[in-house]
Amino acid sequence: MKHCKIILLVGLLASSASALAEKIGVSMAYFDQNFLTIIRQSIEKEAQARHVDVQFEDARGDTGRQADQVQSFIASGVDAIIVDPVDSASTPQLTKMAQQAKMPLVYVNRTPGDKTLPPGVVFVGSDERESGTLQMEALAKLANYKGNVAIMIGNLTDAGALQRTKDVEQVVAKYPAMKVVQKQPANYSRSEGMDLMQNWTGNGEAIDIVAANNDEMAIGAAMALEKSQKKLLIGGIDATPDGLKALASDKIQVTVFQDAVGQGKTALAVALKLIKGEKVESHVWIPFELVTKENMQTYVEKSQIGRAHV
Repeated sequence: MKHCKIILLVGLLASSASALAEKIGVSMAYFDQNFLTIIRQSIEKEAQARHVDVQFEDARGDTGRQADQVQSFIASGVDAIIVDPVDSASTPQLTKMAQQAKMPLVYVNRTPGDKTLPPGVVFVGSDERESGTLQMEALAKLANYKGNVAIMIGNLTDAGALQRTKDVEQVVAKYPAMKVVQKQPANYSRSEGMDLMQNWTGNGEAIDIVAANNDEMAIGAAMALEKSQKKLLIGGIDATPDGLKALASDKIQVTVFQDAVGQGKTALAVALKLIKGEKVESHVWIPFELVTKENMQTYVEKSQIGRAHV
């Protein structure tokens, strides 16, 4: 009998602890993109470490679906919501929904399109003015500050991709012997990056440097060039495990570390602070860092461990 009472007590304690655990709804733009998968796994790992219940939903690139997911989270009574936006233009609507429900909201990774973020809404990510600048300055140096540049744009509706592209253009404009000869979107996709590179080479474009808005497109460009035996300088952004492998094998020459693990951990930490009513700055920045073959080993370790910046 005593044994039964102990089991019952342990069961009650476990259920009450579960009832007290914070519940956070997370809507990701995609479940099947490499960088976003690392963010999602990082949120999950941090949630387990902090005994937080998280519910993940995949928006599958659909802004309407993401809005429905946010509405469902609000209706189900979660304590906070984390959103990796499908696109920047859709965030003002999500912000309004969260504000009306007095729901803490954390945007992660993709820059929200809101002019300003109200109290209780925070963006955790990296300052895109750094990413393309670090990438293109390194590529320009490798090219001895001369040559034709082609830019692979992530997504025309993504403020981050547009800023990375602008960064590259501003660096190229500084050097008289360099110019941008092509810029087209490849939707952050390896296969689309490969197709776009094949189109450019097939059309006889004179290209010396490819600056891609992410590693996946850069890897796609390198794969296309393997077939044509052409050797160009290629740069990516994110320093994903696949990007680092491409760097190690000299398929790409430069990438820029964007701390996916740190973004995920920090997004969850910020959400918990907002739940407790603590004040958090509207933007929590996680720095970009240039990665070359010389210093890449540090980043192989960082992409596995990550750091929180709160």
